[in-house]
Amino acid sequence: MPIDAAKAVAAEARSTEIHWGHRDVQLYHLGLGAGVPATDPDELRYTFESKLHVLPSFATVAGAGHGVVGGLFGPGLDIDLAAVLHGGQTIELHRPIPVSGTAVSTSRVAAVYDKGKAAILVLRTEAADDEGPLWTSDAQIFVRGEGGFGGERGPSSRLELPSREPDKTIEKGVREDQALLYRLSGDYNPLHADPEFAARAGFDRPILHGLCSYGMTLKAVVDTVLGGDVGRVRSYTTRFAGVVFPGETLRIRMWQLGSKVQVSVTAVERDDAPVLADTIVEHS
Repeated sequence: MPIDAAKAVAAEARSTEIHWGHRDVQLYHLGLGAGVPATDPDELRYTFESKLHVLPSFATVAGAGHGVVGGLFGPGLDIDLAAVLHGGQTIELHRPIPVSGTAVSTSRVAAVYDKGKAAILVLRTEAADDEGPLWTSDAQIFVRGEGGFGGERGPSSRLELPSREPDKTIEKGVREDQALLYRLSGDYNPLHADPEFAARAGFDRPILHGLCSYGMTLKAVVDTVLGGDVGRVRSYTTRFAGVVFPGETLRIRMWQLGSKVQVSVTAVERDDAPVLADTIVEHS
């Protein structure tokens, strides 16, 4: 059995020092489609070093995504990347992420759930610098064909969308080359670049990274509902409900619910096929 759940959860946490600077932040933002229009003052906050702020979802790629990518190859795990999909993602922010920094990133397998025909790994990463905790990140990794080992099924909750019309709806196009640019922030899974590998995984062409859709959506919420203030984000969680292909358009619907924004993301060209579901941004 490629996954030994008990061994994976019992494995010692792995810690490593990570570093990032303004170029890493700028590259990440550009991979999300920031910078259009290039001279827009609101976009320059994502692209120009003298005005830069950091979108909280940068936590998923800081240190080249060490926590998620490295977590797939720990003790008790022997995983074919063609069988892997990102099932969900949660980030809790303890304070705003600095434009440049050094931190210790500590990662472990927090849980392994048995979904029958698949397994879900919960990879938890905590980052802290000299001033204290920065963020806690939980990645839910769906591994096809690795279930059936008799483990717990784990939590299963779905959020109903509000019955009223959304408070805000925007559409964001995904460039044809966006996955190629986004992967330079650290996720080099060939599923997002190589047509032959994508075909082996069951797709007729490479798909966009789920975390790219995740970051694009948070940027839309920050810019549309939170007045462009990244420091207001407290946590952000989603379930990846479907794939996105480069060249498609995301329809992002937002409902303001007190200190939370509930979000639904769909693919316009495929009759609003689900992309992100059970999505909540908590804010101050």
